[in-house]
Amino acid sequence: MATRTLHNDPGETWFITFTCYNWIPLFEITQSYKMLYDWLRFIAENYKVQTHVFVLMLNHVHLIIKMPDTEVGLNKIISNGKRFMAYELVKKLTASGKIDLLNQLSAACTEKEKNKGQKHKVFEQSFDAKPIYSTAFLYQKIDYIHHNPVSGKWLLCDDFIKYPHSSAAFYHSAKPHEFLTIIDYRDFWTDINHVRPVRLL
Repeated sequence: MATRTLHNDPGETWFITFTCYNWIPLFEITQSYKMLYDWLRFIAENYKVQTHVFVLMLNHVHLIIKMPDTEVGLNKIISNGKRFMAYELVKKLTASGKIDLLNQLSAACTEKEKNKGQKHKVFEQSFDAKPIYSTAFLYQKIDYIHHNPVSGKWLLCDDFIKYPHSSAAFYHSAKPHEFLTIIDYRDFWTDINHVRPVRLL
């Protein structure tokens, strides 16, 4: 469930999800995966946020990230990122003449949002953030993230390791990602026997 809670604990590891408005596949429609990679690189370079695990889907993003040992706020980083990406997505929709879709996103704005200058509702209002305090929870979320492209209704590929917008190949095939430097979670997390898992099933 999305939350408005402030998440400002420095040095924590988080499971993050944010979603396009009404689950509209805006990332796929506008082919904006590069924009998402640009944002992840930006927060790594400017805020020292480490991306451990990720999947970029058609209309939502799942991440496991580690915040720096500073007072940089998670809410600020995610909110600023969504604001930047919303602007870019609207620009792409406008350039490609998606007038009906733009009208739909515009009509979704409340009067309060319009009074603040917002013209389109591109993302759901809040984002989901859960702190990771145990390896069991960590492994559960990694498994969920990596299998997302082949789960339920998605079926975006026949092998989750081959899905290009994911960290699965990094962990399961030791293959560096083409567009993003992944910080190996196993350098920070071990199980109770201090044994690094090789493959998560």
